[in-house]
Amino acid sequence: MNFRSGLQASLTLALLLVALFLGSRLWHQSLLSPWTRDGRIQADVIHIAADSAGLVQHVEVYDNQFVHRGDVLLRIDAQRYQLALQLAQAHYKERQADLKLKREEFARRNPLVNSLVSAENVSNALTQVQESESQLQAAAAQMALAQLNRDRTWVRAPVDGYISNLKVHPGDYATTGQALMALIDSHSFTAYGYFEETKIAAIHIGDPAHIQLMSGGPELSGHVESLAYGITDRDNTQGRELLADVNPTFSWVRLAQRIPVRIHLDHLPTQEFLAAGMTCTIIIQPHPKR
Repeated sequence: MNFRSGLQASLTLALLLVALFLGSRLWHQSLLSPWTRDGRIQADVIHIAADSAGLVQHVEVYDNQFVHRGDVLLRIDAQRYQLALQLAQAHYKERQADLKLKREEFARRNPLVNSLVSAENVSNALTQVQESESQLQAAAAQMALAQLNRDRTWVRAPVDGYISNLKVHPGDYATTGQALMALIDSHSFTAYGYFEETKIAAIHIGDPAHIQLMSGGPELSGHVESLAYGITDRDNTQGRELLADVNPTFSWVRLAQRIPVRIHLDHLPTQEFLAAGMTCTIIIQPHPKR
């Protein structure tokens, strides 16, 4: 009976030690190890806008289409810009003819200085040549600008990516600088993990990272690229007198702040669907020596 009691006590003590060990590991894993379920997939979103205003003549893409850099996205009616280019070309030719006339006049007067033509007249002729040269340069710049405005009626994709939120149609009026559609850069996908400040000390640039999408699929690999050096202090805003408006109430339960950590994806998935804004779990593997 004593042996049986001792065995039961030993088993109970062993189970207690195992429970304490597992509990400490779970506590360390959940509170101290750098991992978070608050992760997001992000990408660069380019707002496509027309550089030349006018009526939209053709829309060459559809929503969510993949486009390559340089592909035409839409075309603006170029008739007005073509007429402006022709006017600039005619003005340039006029300045060319005027410069030629001024140079010929200076060439005739220059050899006759101090004999039949005064030095002042020759100097005036030279000044007119220089003014005509400046006017020709200005006309050339105006012609180049008119050419650029006409070429910019073809709105092209600046990067490879996906068309998103396409809301423009033929017949709409495009204003210069007004966004017409969004283009998601397909080469800029990255992950952002919002880690508690108590775990930031264990995260360093270059540490390997494992990303698991909430949608499932294979695990993605990456590494820590950078850490954010500031977040907004919601309890310290600016008042009307340009002084700090400190919140007078204090919550006894204080939650750790979340610090954004940028994770570079080592390999972008080719078979799995990846979209900006997707939720993921990120686990950082700190260097063993730390």
